[in-house]
Amino acid sequence: MLSDTEENYLKALLRITGEQGGVGEAGTNQLAGKLNVRPATATDMLKKLKEKQLVNYEKYGKISLTDNGRNLAIAIIRKHRLWETFLFAKLGFSWDEVHDIAEQLEHIKSEKLVERLDRFLGFPQFDPHGDVIPTADGDYINQTRLTLAEAIAGNQYTIIAVKDNSPAFLQYVSQIGIGIHSKVTLLQQYEFDHSIALEIDGTRINISDKVAQNIYCRHL
Repeated sequence: MLSDTEENYLKALLRITGEQGGVGEAGTNQLAGKLNVRPATATDMLKKLKEKQLVNYEKYGKISLTDNGRNLAIAIIRKHRLWETFLFAKLGFSWDEVHDIAEQLEHIKSEKLVERLDRFLGFPQFDPHGDVIPTADGDYINQTRLTLAEAIAGNQYTIIAVKDNSPAFLQYVSQIGIGIHSKVTLLQQYEFDHSIALEIDGTRINISDKVAQNIYCRHL
């Protein structure tokens, strides 16, 4: 059985190497930065995960997940996003509150509980932040996504997800009226600082390039 810390490492590696493909590689410093630990600490954990045949790793080399490691990481992310959905849809937590609580709940080991949670929620495909919830078989829905920074002026889009799940970011976009399923018209892109003018529900707002790069949308 894996410890919570080991599960966090697998999950971080999956996110770095690409969730739906999950076949990329990561560096030790990159992983340490993702988990906010010292590189030496990450190295010690990678040795343990290699012994358990969950990662491919050599000193000073790149890191990748084994098939077993990837499957375990997907299961952890699945639990996390199901718990976020439960907290948001059934218990009334806001989308900026659910992540930290789900971080604790994702380490519950009962597969039966996860299966019943999924069924209770009606087998949701996306969590409150628009992220895909893997199926019980580990499959993902293929979803074409672009950021608002890549969108074209004059077109209408629907917001489908956010890249930044931090409470500060989620609170900010909520305050300016942007949420999942919001429909926006991109009015103008400013060459000077790459900021963007949007229209939402008849109201014009400006957002920075940094914000635009953290919001996924789909062309209508």
